[in-house]
Amino acid sequence: MTNCSANKATSSSANVGSAYANNANGTIGTANGNYVKMLFVDYSSVLNTIIPSLLTTKLEDLGLHTSLCDWISNFLTDRPQSVRVGNCISSTLILSTGAPQGCVLSPLLYSLYTYDCTATSSSTIIVKFTDNTVVMGLISDNDERAYLEEIKHLENWCQENNLLNVSKTNEPIVDCSKKQERHYQSVRISGTRVERVDSFS
Repeated sequence: MTNCSANKATSSSANVGSAYANNANGTIGTANGNYVKMLFVDYSSVLNTIIPSLLTTKLEDLGLHTSLCDWISNFLTDRPQSVRVGNCISSTLILSTGAPQGCVLSPLLYSLYTYDCTATSSSTIIVKFTDNTVVMGLISDNDERAYLEEIKHLENWCQENNLLNVSKTNEPIVDCSKKQERHYQSVRISGTRVERVDSFS
C-alpha cells in the first residue's frame, strides 16, 4: 500500500499501521526508511471451530471456577441439531464442536478462546476485533525476521486451536517512504503463499 490509504471497512487497522510507521519518537519514522507489514488473518467459521475441551482448559487457566467451566463444557458438547423447512425436519445431528450461532454467550466464549493469541516480539503487535485478527510488524533495515517468526508462531497457534483460512488471508504493506524501491519478502503459511494486496476489505 503506497499512499497510506485503506478501505473504510478496515480503516482502523490501516490507521494503526500508519501511526506505527510514523511514530514520533524517531525510531519508527519514515525518514529512517521503516515500513509496516500487516497480515489480515481470515478464520473460517470461527464459532463452529471452537474445541470445548481446549476452551475449558483455557477458562481454568484464567481462574474460572471449575463448576462454571464444567457447565460451559456441558453446554457445548452433545448438542442436538436439525433443520426444518416447512413441515419437513431433517434427522438429528449431535455436535460437540463449536458454539451455537445466535447465542449471546458464543462471542464471549470465542474471545476467551483466543485470549492467548498475543504478540511475542517488541516489533510486532496483534490487533483483534471480534473474529478479525491483524498481525503488524515494524520492519527496520529491511529485516523482516521478527515479523515472519511472529507469523509462524500464529500459524502454530492456529493449528493448535483449529483456526485459519489461508486462502482468504492477505498482506497489505504500509510504506510511506519514497526514497527507494523495496523487495519485500513473501509470506507462506502451511506452504501456501499469502496474497499481497494494495487494498483490502
